[in-house]
Amino acid sequence: MIASDVQFLGDVSIPHPELVNLYGCAIGAGTRIGTFVEIQKGASIGANCKISSHTFICEGVTIEHGVFIGHNVTFINDPEPRAVTPDGRVMGDADWTVVPVRVCAGASIGSGSVIMAGVTIGAGALVGAGSVVTRDIPDNAVAYGNPARVKTKNRN
Repeated sequence: MIASDVQFLGDVSIPHPELVNLYGCAIGAGTRIGTFVEIQKGASIGANCKISSHTFICEGVTIEHGVFIGHNVTFINDPEPRAVTPDGRVMGDADWTVVPVRVCAGASIGSGSVIMAGVTIGAGALVGAGSVVTRDIPDNAVAYGNPARVKTKNRN
């Protein structure tokens, strides 16, 4: 489902629009969105990105231009998720704060990675498949593992 409040900032390729869930987000020109992708309200995707299938991009995520997101990548915006408040009431929007995530221009995130709340992945950085990113990754670095560690500081 593509909600009426999605902002397409130019031509966006979605080969199977019936197999995505997009609402309240902005998507830049030239970006390709794979099947079974969810992009939530308040998320922003830059121009000329590739978002591969089965990826979850939650509220508070900013993906700049030219970014590659592999299959089944999950973004997290809450470092301490709970279903109920301390007094047992079901939590609502007012009971938590979105912790933003930023993926800078030209970065690549390998399939199956998990990107934790509050991190920035630097411009041109490469995150290896299956990584769990718990802290910032510098520009042009190569990082992988669980937790992801920087292995090469400059891939240029």
